[in-house]
Amino acid sequence: MEKSKVYFANFRATVQENIQQKLARLMKTAGMDTIDFDKKYVAIKIHFGEPGNLAYLRPNYAKTVVDSVKSMGGKPFLTDCNTLYVGGRKNALDHLDSAYVNGFSPFSTGCHVIIADGLKGTDEVLVPVEGGTYVKEAKIGRAVMDADIIISLNHFKGHEAAGFGGAIKNLGMGCGSRAGKMEMHSAGKPEVSAKKCVGCGMCKKICAHEAITITDKKASIDHNKCVGCGRCIGVCPTDSVKPVYDESNDIMNCKMAEYTKAVVNGRPAFHISLVMDVSPFCDCHGENDAPIVPDVGMFASFDPVALDQACVDAVNAQPVSRGSLLEEVEHVHHDHFTDVSPDTNWKSCLEHAEKLGLGTREYELIQI
Repeated sequence: MEKSKVYFANFRATVQENIQQKLARLMKTAGMDTIDFDKKYVAIKIHFGEPGNLAYLRPNYAKTVVDSVKSMGGKPFLTDCNTLYVGGRKNALDHLDSAYVNGFSPFSTGCHVIIADGLKGTDEVLVPVEGGTYVKEAKIGRAVMDADIIISLNHFKGHEAAGFGGAIKNLGMGCGSRAGKMEMHSAGKPEVSAKKCVGCGMCKKICAHEAITITDKKASIDHNKCVGCGRCIGVCPTDSVKPVYDESNDIMNCKMAEYTKAVVNGRPAFHISLVMDVSPFCDCHGENDAPIVPDVGMFASFDPVALDQACVDAVNAQPVSRGSLLEEVEHVHHDHFTDVSPDTNWKSCLEHAEKLGLGTREYELIQI
């Protein structure tokens, strides 16, 4: 396979060109303007940041992408799907509040925010995964699939399960509905915490397979009938229905790649990663640890696999930041992300993505 082109710009700025202008130039040089945006709906997938975390991308970067899309006649919106865990983004109302608190409003970014899988994380589309090994139909947030074009704007950082979070994680895990996220994390079925359950019956009402019964004001799930759709997780008002996090990290990474294939297949897609504030763990945390390496720069490509590989290589080429978690751990893996989270294997995701035809790990880095 021919090498993919990945374009790079550092964070140096001048009086003539600030960072946002440089990002706009990077996107244009990388070929984003070759996409026909005219009157097209454009989903810009971004992580709005869990409240309390300050490592997420500033909304200024989102505005730069929005302005570029608008200048080419597109109709952009910022989007993400609800989280599987309990936090500030588990339903659309809390999610919007969190986005606005963190600065992602129509006034600051120039476009609206749409939570792709709806109020309770149950508004999804079943999308066939061409060539999928683990997933036959991905559960993707409806607004993402309704868009004509998808752009991923990623904060590249570490991750305690995937190894790192970049373009593929932003699209694969990020565009999965709550049930889709459960499918990626779990090989089994959800369970009920009797301590939290109030016996309201919402889970029983939404179950299409009569797998849930209410006894003595407590719900229980018959795993012989349950198909693992996860809709009960979305409707539970007390968060007593929980997924079982029993999938291996390698298989989770492969499922993420398959979900990404479902998201981008059959329509234009473009990917931007900012390697800055490289925290050791995900922006889903309600806190962020010190960056493990110095800021690197901005990357863009049509190939999400090549982009992720280029960002990994760039981070691994950096010195360890003093005072960071990376400085404290043993450096036996010759890989910053594996040193921070030794039980992870980020290569499994990119290797599987390559097999799926998502892209190639071979790339040509072009600095602007």
